[in-house]
Amino acid sequence: MAFVDEVRIFVKAGNGGKGCESFYQDKLNRYPRPDGGDGGKGGDITFVADKSVHTLLDYRFKQHYQAGRGGHGSSKNFKGKSGKDIFLRVPIGTIIRDFDTKLLIRDLVEDGQSILVAKGGIQGRGNHDGRRSLPPGEGEAKTIHLELKVIADVGIVGFPNAGKSTLISNISKVRSKIANYPFTTRQPILGVVIGDDNSHFTVADLPGLIEGAHLGKGLGDRFLKHAERTKILIHLLDMAGSECRDPLDDYDKIKNELELYSDKLALKIRLVVANKMDLPEAAANLKRFKRKYKKEEILSISALEGKGLDKLVARLRELLDKK
Repeated sequence: MAFVDEVRIFVKAGNGGKGCESFYQDKLNRYPRPDGGDGGKGGDITFVADKSVHTLLDYRFKQHYQAGRGGHGSSKNFKGKSGKDIFLRVPIGTIIRDFDTKLLIRDLVEDGQSILVAKGGIQGRGNHDGRRSLPPGEGEAKTIHLELKVIADVGIVGFPNAGKSTLISNISKVRSKIANYPFTTRQPILGVVIGDDNSHFTVADLPGLIEGAHLGKGLGDRFLKHAERTKILIHLLDMAGSECRDPLDDYDKIKNELELYSDKLALKIRLVVANKMDLPEAAANLKRFKRKYKKEEILSISALEGKGLDKLVARLRELLDKK
């Protein structure tokens, strides 16, 4: 299933139904009696966050939504039916904005949260109460911009081929695509780490960074916006330098990209994880790293061989418990 995290759609609430202007007269009534019923209210359009929805893909293919029109009133004071409401289900973490004004309408961050974005038109008034009938109202129409920012407890950042997919596959119940070439992961992938006591936390395998990502290069800001929603960032390094890169240089570049993108990312808790420690070059690079970054907390692992993962998961739980 494709991961779609931004779409634009058009929504139109239902118009109100017309009120009826009618008079009833029989042989017992000398004067006609007004008995025109009111119309029905137009249907509303509401967005609802749903944990079972994971992408905005459906809105890429269907971009226009129209709620039901209110029914017309009729004689004998019969009121028209209300128009059918529309409930549009979106993933948790969806930001809803008015496309034309750019104003934030709502950020849906919990399952079941909802927001009415287009209100149905008021019903037309009939003449049943002796007053003149009034026309119905128009339903609101808006162009809506939907943006999804994945919500996860832990986000894994790092250069392409640092081993993010292997790590998340080995600590959680997800199997992301793993291969030895850059940008294997082209969309955020969520995994769930479950403990022996059934406690759990979510981990996001986020697409690889390159220098200049904060300006949109590579997968750029389409990745970085998802990192903002995490509580903790794992800064994963290929400590063996297996891609002919220096892990110390990689660390500086990614740290810089996070800080340039937003203050929120710059201040987020980061746990440095040295990966590929099964390779011979890794030990010497780790010593260099520790000499340069004496204050950084760093954990050593081999995601491929599963070494050090229990200690990493335990530390993540400890940090999350403090949040």
